Amino acid sequence: MGQKKHKYPVRLTIQERAELNRLTVQGSIQVRKLKRARILLLADEHHSQGNKPDKVIAEKLEIGTATIERVRRNYVEGGLAVALNEKPRSGRPLVISGSERAQITALACSTVPEGYARWSLRLLAEKVVELEILETISYTTVGEILKKTNCNPIANSLGASAS
Repeated sequence: MGQKKHKYPVRLTIQERAELNRLTVQGSIQVRKLKRARILLLADEHHSQGNKPDKVIAEKLEIGTATIERVRRNYVEGGLAVALNEKPRSGRPLVISGSERAQITALACSTVPEGYARWSLRLLAEKVVELEILETISYTTVGEILKKTNCNPIANSLGASAS
């Protein structure tokens, strides 16, 4: 029984295959990019280790066949770089810069104002506006920023609270 001919056949060059093999053993690569590299290697019609049916690739990599089809299409229509790299995702762009986030984190890790036992998220939000780091910020946003840092006063009893 012959294998299904793909609408988007993957035929890697020797250089592309070498690059993909290098990426798969590199160690510091995004998981999604690694999966796309493995898809291309397994789908390659020019190699004995490749030319696997999409269903086999999907089972081996624990992904859907639609993902495999999309990677195949991106490779055929745009080349290796397009197939490996994600397109920018839609959604609201960050409104608070990295510098502003750093200032908020530093503030949360600083000495508490006189008259307070500890930073609260509301107090931090008020202080950020008072110091003109930002024009406005909610205490929940302050909490989200601090949640992603090592200096997380929310996580210990000496730091900020939601009150």
